[in-house]
Amino acid sequence: RSFPTNRLLLDLSESPAINSHGVAVTTALGAATTATFEDVLSQDVPEADAVDDADETTKVGVLLLNLGGPETGEDVEGFLFNLFADPDIIRLPKPLAPLQSVIAKFISKRRAPKSRAAYESIGGGSPILKYSNAQADLVAKSLKERYDIDAKTYVGMRYWYPFTEEALEKVKEDGINALVIIPLYPQFSISTSGSSLRVLQEEFARSKEDWGEHNMVHTVVPSWYDRPGYVGAMADLIKKELDAFTPEQIAEGTADGRQDCARHVLFSAHGVPQSYIEAGDPYQKQIQECVRLISGALPGEMEGVKIHLSYQSRVGPIEWLRPYTDDVLPELGEAGVKNLVVVPISFVSEHIETLEEIDIEYRELAEESGITNWRRCPALNTESAFIDDMADMVVEALSEPTQTVTEACVANNVGNLDLQSVDGQAEIQSAGVGGVGGDSELRMRMGERFNGRVAIFGVLTTLLIELLSGKPITNLLGF
Repeated sequence: RSFPTNRLLLDLSESPAINSHGVAVTTALGAATTATFEDVLSQDVPEADAVDDADETTKVGVLLLNLGGPETGEDVEGFLFNLFADPDIIRLPKPLAPLQSVIAKFISKRRAPKSRAAYESIGGGSPILKYSNAQADLVAKSLKERYDIDAKTYVGMRYWYPFTEEALEKVKEDGINALVIIPLYPQFSISTSGSSLRVLQEEFARSKEDWGEHNMVHTVVPSWYDRPGYVGAMADLIKKELDAFTPEQIAEGTADGRQDCARHVLFSAHGVPQSYIEAGDPYQKQIQECVRLISGALPGEMEGVKIHLSYQSRVGPIEWLRPYTDDVLPELGEAGVKNLVVVPISFVSEHIETLEEIDIEYRELAEESGITNWRRCPALNTESAFIDDMADMVVEALSEPTQTVTEACVANNVGNLDLQSVDGQAEIQSAGVGGVGGDSELRMRMGERFNGRVAIFGVLTTLLIELLSGKPITNLLGF
């Protein structure tokens, strides 16, 4: 007995929508297997595992991964507890490991009032689940209307409801046997996409009877920052903001002679510690390439538009990716910039870092620095061009060679490594916030081990500084 494949999947490579983007243009499949969904789902399975004829069809699912956030003020403390109780966030010394939950309870209770106030300033809670659910529903609609694919979509959050594990339960209940996994981060980072994929890796390993390829085949799209559809959708939103400056504002932009360009665009990306990059995190290179591609679709300096890139949300005394957004804004103001569009490049939906950090904190800093005409490009949210490109991404993933969760982690330096002792005090987790890279043989090089130690020390120091300084930990993780 075998699973007969959905004929549509066999014909995907002939679809004009696929050919218009080009197969494998957006996902680095250097570590991928050569098996496609059709290959795996059509293989022979033991008679005992055979299913009724009525169920012998390909059931496509799409799992969108995100970090989550508290929906109400009452959720904040529980949300923070989940953060601090996760060894991917704080890796305690072995003798203290049994106290992880106790320490997490203490820190979350202490931090909750200040974090709750930050969320109150944006309406009481994070809108990230609302937008993620809307994106999931619209992707399913686009798949049906444009490709006649009946796909079920799911949202799995890392630190708040619905948790990734809950989403997987629904996937299993629905009998999905072809699952496309997409982290809702255009650029891959060990601390975001890598952490979410690690949860899946552990769940798949824990329940091989449920997630083995006889029951379900999955593939991951680990990053998609260079997709033409995504790049075009971002460029269109930025152009709308650039076009919104009035003739008087444009004239003001060069009136004092200090600026040749009347309009400026500042891409503000979420920061990560520099040690992550040194350990093999591809995030910085992907951000830079993403900005280059989007900038290529915008007016240039000959048209009076100048591009800048900075990194936001650093916490603590360790070195993060530079330049920092809160340093760049005063510099732009001092240089005579008057018209500025700020673009949150790491995020595809509104949340506390766009609504509070950018819209409130950074806007105030910009205006104090002399930037008189401030505009903020909205996140993609439910933009139709973005949603359709997400649907295209799913279809392409169904027709390309599969890339498993483990393969995606290895290809992006989230190595499947044993925990390594760090001076007898802390430990390196091979993924998540404490992740370090691995080489092709899944062995740590000495430089990577050193950088991993620096990263762990930095994370622990960061959390302690955050606790003492009062800056919300949510600024570190992007909720």
